[in-house]
Amino acid sequence: MECTDVKESVEFLLIARRNNSLSAAGRAVVLGSLVLITLAISLAFAFFGAWLVLPFAGAEMLVLCIAFQQVQRHAADFESLAIKGDRVLVERWDRGNVSRYELDRYWAQVVLHQAQTPGRSVLALRSHGREIEFGQHLTEAQRHAVAQTLKQQLRNREASKF
Repeated sequence: MECTDVKESVEFLLIARRNNSLSAAGRAVVLGSLVLITLAISLAFAFFGAWLVLPFAGAEMLVLCIAFQQVQRHAADFESLAIKGDRVLVERWDRGNVSRYELDRYWAQVVLHQAQTPGRSVLALRSHGREIEFGQHLTEAQRHAVAQTLKQQLRNREASKF
């Protein structure tokens, strides 16, 4: 899954992906191990008379399975930003759904402002009254570095225009 509209003539390309430390098979092994260990421990407690541990262990495993399923659904999510001639192309893949945005390079502005969550900033491109957020998968330091790089990339084209 790469940018579909981006060809060889791209001047700048940035792809931001989630940090997936485990593959799908690795997640299945970890979840299966946790389920087996929890089941063994809860059965041992039930054998010694504390049978009420079983439903709570089952509920815990159900919540854990839902959490792992949610991680699996979003494992392939990513964002891409490409600068190609006079266009800035932004694509966001979220659970297989693609959102594409195109901005004019001369009008695009890089905006970095504080989010409602303390200690977190929002990186966005602004043009003609609309703002497109980029970098939800980036760390705070990466967002600041990308903002500087994008400003420089947008400025490079403006300087060569004159």
